[in-house]
Amino acid sequence: MNVFNTTPPMQRALDLAAQALWLTSPNPRVGCVITSPQGDVLGEGHTQKAGGPHAEIVALQHAQARGHSVQGATAHVTLEPCSHHGRTGPCCDALVQAGIAKVVVASQDPNPLVAGQGIARLKAAGVEVTLDAEAAQASRELNLGFFSRMQRHTPWVRMKIAASVDGQTALENGQSQWITGPDARADGHAWRARACALLTGIGTVLEDDPLLDTRLVQAPRKPHLMIVDSRLETPLTAKLFQVDARQVWIYAAVDHPEKRAALQALGAHVRLMPGPGGKVDLVGMLRDLAQREVNELHVEAGHKLNGSLVREGLVDEFLLYLAPKLIGQGRGMAQFGPLSNLTQSLALTFANHAMIGPDLRLLARVTGRDIF
Repeated sequence: MNVFNTTPPMQRALDLAAQALWLTSPNPRVGCVITSPQGDVLGEGHTQKAGGPHAEIVALQHAQARGHSVQGATAHVTLEPCSHHGRTGPCCDALVQAGIAKVVVASQDPNPLVAGQGIARLKAAGVEVTLDAEAAQASRELNLGFFSRMQRHTPWVRMKIAASVDGQTALENGQSQWITGPDARADGHAWRARACALLTGIGTVLEDDPLLDTRLVQAPRKPHLMIVDSRLETPLTAKLFQVDARQVWIYAAVDHPEKRAALQALGAHVRLMPGPGGKVDLVGMLRDLAQREVNELHVEAGHKLNGSLVREGLVDEFLLYLAPKLIGQGRGMAQFGPLSNLTQSLALTFANHAMIGPDLRLLARVTGRDIF
């Protein structure tokens, strides 16, 4: 583990938290840097895989391994130290017991089991606590799914779409492989890997028979797969069942007991969630996913399911890969409308952009969708 004394401690803590982007779910991505009264870095770390030590514990262990005492030191933490017994013990107590004199926190923890209690316990033990308002936004951005689940009780929904520059995701006959290049596909897999779960629709399963895995990147954990399948049409031979170490959840509106039993025999979890018109209740599904500790939901579906999610206002941001080619008549990004007035359109704000090989990646957030 490298230590950089030239980087401001909170920025270094944020950098460490970013290293945990693909690791900690459903726990938040947190970094911690412990400095001496003279400003030297004594120890640092980020939260490990769920069930492993949190950032504060890793930093304390790092300092100890380097032979440093943290008595009277300052801990710079990107999220409020936890105050409850979950998969691990309270980090605020560990900091107090180690002799930490001051804690700088980027953002308060939105978890109702913490929500200021960690700060309160530190202060009660005589530890000075300050909030770094400038770092709060970056901390929340790293953990927007966790904040969404805790405060809205639904995951943060990110819809990934690969399209031509004229907005077509497939030819009229359904052919879509490949509109974008290999660099964009690998980058898309990295975004899959940071999510707790992937979501697709039965149309994509039947037409493309995708694996929907993260094979193009090295990732320490695999997101689970969710399928919107109103009539339980998922084939028992679908390739998606070949991916190990993940769960497959199928949300249906109509029960077929024999097919449900066959899918369950393959290890799938079938959840009946009927909504209007014989379709799956998408709002209920998102709430159910939040209860299953899904922070970020990564959607890769066809234009019909995309349109349903957009129409119901359930998408928070769009991850768009635009290829430098024109297709003309084909299948669009999301089927909804028709609108009668441009004022009814979904307003987006571009968050960032980058060239990924020859393709343009845009991250566009629904305008007004706050980062909590």
